[in-house]
Amino acid sequence: MIRFDHPIPRGGYAWWYADALSDDGLHALTLIAFVGSVFSPYYAAANRRTPGGADPEDYVAINLALYGPRRTLWAMTERRRRSLVREPGTLGIGPSRLDWNGNRLTARITEFTTPIPQPLRGTITLHPKALEPTIYKIDAAGAHRWQPIAPCARISVAFEKPGLSWEGDAYFDRNEGDAPMHTAFSTWNWSRAPSRQGARVFYHANRRDGGTTSLSLGFTAAGGVAPLQAPPEAPLPITWWRITRATRSDADAEPRLLRAFEDTPFYARARIATTVDRERLDGVHETLDLDRFTMPVVQAMLPFRMPRRFI
Repeated sequence: MIRFDHPIPRGGYAWWYADALSDDGLHALTLIAFVGSVFSPYYAAANRRTPGGADPEDYVAINLALYGPRRTLWAMTERRRRSLVREPGTLGIGPSRLDWNGNRLTARITEFTTPIPQPLRGTITLHPKALEPTIYKIDAAGAHRWQPIAPCARISVAFEKPGLSWEGDAYFDRNEGDAPMHTAFSTWNWSRAPSRQGARVFYHANRRDGGTTSLSLGFTAAGGVAPLQAPPEAPLPITWWRITRATRSDADAEPRLLRAFEDTPFYARARIATTVDRERLDGVHETLDLDRFTMPVVQAMLPFRMPRRFI
């Protein structure tokens, strides 16, 4: 079901993504492990100058964002292949590592925040309620793929630095591609939320070939997925950086932005509330503008959020 060592072509990428919302509503987190870091200015530059694409294993990173009631702690240090360990059940990047034992994901984190260095040290344990084997092609050629591994999960968070402990609802997936993401897509948005049956997930991508990929999926907590009729698209508030965004909502309901987690020139993550099939859903929403990502000024800004270690 989950392997961290599958081949990734030159210029390609894979990332494993988890997010979680605490039961008390005060905390949230996002954890992403990148091999071939798709949002790296260093990898983007290497792909431009390297015929056939750069080696994805030379551009790896752990990205952890801890969202608390008063502050956000962010870490994303990019590293080279000498800092990478890829085995079937283990992905080590620098001093941090992810382990999969067949029914549980354990992330042992040792990182420093940016831009002001503070230690992040702790353990995140994700328990899927069921595993989803389906892999979805999100472009016409199937060169970019998404697997919602565990749309319904529970998480335990225990950190020494900062002192932090909570439990909550969680989600876990994987994205992979055979070429840089911006070559296939201009924009996409995605959201997930727990529901009475398990979870609802919406995925919408605008492709460079002029087509779109739109998925509306219902997952059950016991396992299984069904395509469901998507409610109408509904706007969310524009970001500070003037990125437009939308989600899905019943026609007679209006989605709400509960908290902006990330608001950058090309990417936004937020906690939202919406209503789907008369059920109020509280979940995580992301918007990505890859035209913005490729702008030289944005590429020049990115190293401040994701420094690269060259040793």
